[in-house]
Amino acid sequence: MHLSTSPPVRRPASTGPARRGGVVVKALGALVTALATVIAVLTAPQASAATLTEVTGFGTNPSNLRMHIYVPDRVAAQPAVLLAVHYCTGTGPAFYSGSEFARLADQYGFIVIYPSATRSGQCFDVSSPQALKRDGGSDPVGLMSMVRYTLQRYNGDASRVFVTGVSSGAMMTNVMLADYPDVFQAGAAFAGVPDGCFATTDGSGWNSACANGTVLKTPQEWGDIARSAYPGYSGARPRVQLWHGTADDTLRYPNFGEEIDQWTNVHGLSTTPTSTDSPQSGWTRTRYGTKVEGISLQGTGHNVLASGMALRVIQFFGLDQGGPTTTTTTTTTTTTPNQPGGACKVGYTVNAWNTGLTATITITNTGTTALNGWTLGFTLPSGQTITSGWSATYSPTSGAVTAKNVSYNGALAAGASTGIGLQATHTGDTAAPTAFTLNGAGCTIG
Repeated sequence: MHLSTSPPVRRPASTGPARRGGVVVKALGALVTALATVIAVLTAPQASAATLTEVTGFGTNPSNLRMHIYVPDRVAAQPAVLLAVHYCTGTGPAFYSGSEFARLADQYGFIVIYPSATRSGQCFDVSSPQALKRDGGSDPVGLMSMVRYTLQRYNGDASRVFVTGVSSGAMMTNVMLADYPDVFQAGAAFAGVPDGCFATTDGSGWNSACANGTVLKTPQEWGDIARSAYPGYSGARPRVQLWHGTADDTLRYPNFGEEIDQWTNVHGLSTTPTSTDSPQSGWTRTRYGTKVEGISLQGTGHNVLASGMALRVIQFFGLDQGGPTTTTTTTTTTTTPNQPGGACKVGYTVNAWNTGLTATITITNTGTTALNGWTLGFTLPSGQTITSGWSATYSPTSGAVTAKNVSYNGALAAGASTGIGLQATHTGDTAAPTAFTLNGAGCTIG
């Protein structure tokens, strides 16, 4: 597979005035030239100083992966992080150059990690028993080290971590979503196979039966394989977007349906779409609630990622909702007068667009004793309805809501904070709740 983009050709505009001689004409010409220069400076797009940078010593890395990172000039104060995983024979720098994710990072202020596989063939390990278990070893462990490094180094938003990839990178996307469902909010896989489909026990990295689309299982079986990557986990699961060409002759098209079977089962959804449409000619998009969507590309082969698709991924992730060029309303709550203060503080930031919004919520235990399990209570403004959430379970979806901890964040030490979040639709009122309680006690807001 080969992905490439050609940089646009820039031709300088001619701003020199015609010379006719004479003092007046020369003076006017100089004035016109000066004005033109000022206008050119003011209107020309500013060159980006951001560059792709290699990082070494980023943490545990059992398979000797390489890491490159792209941090835009205007990064968000607490940026989201996208792990972008290349195809076989590729590299992180090649995927950086041949895809649109870095340009979109410039626009929306998130950070992109571009890993590189270093083994022969430059495919990622999605086959070994080590790779198919959380913290089992091999490539997923190195990839998680990159994510953790980026979150710590750049004050990243741990509730907004995403993964995408093409071919081998798409297969790894599904593996990472299964291995680390508590880390990734969503993933997008271009021309991949289900998690576990490529599993081998003979040391080979290639599974011909899976590649040819002949490994067929029930949704329950596929769901069990994904769940087995992190036994005992009962928290929220990532949303998934799947892309596949009907003429794919490398990872054949039946794998698309098997991926849908896997992730709908993981989310407890029916394999019958809740909606079907055609975003553009030759595309069929099927949606399964708000958690899973698949885009089938008629007549497209294995090289499926094309111009404009990266933006649709960013939109699915919600990364277009806080960038400097989007129409985004940001509402941060302030302390409400006369509100009873408990041993807790809540920060609640809304990023809204059209008829949707996301809310990033920070809960701080300001008491002197640790909490072992917590429930956050608040009332959503009229017209807001939760469609998905992360790092907590939400009930009901509108009105007076309770958000309860999941397995990995129930313990909250004195002075400690945890982050959760939600996505919702709205009918015009995008305000934040005006009061919060934690385990029944009123919280301050800030």
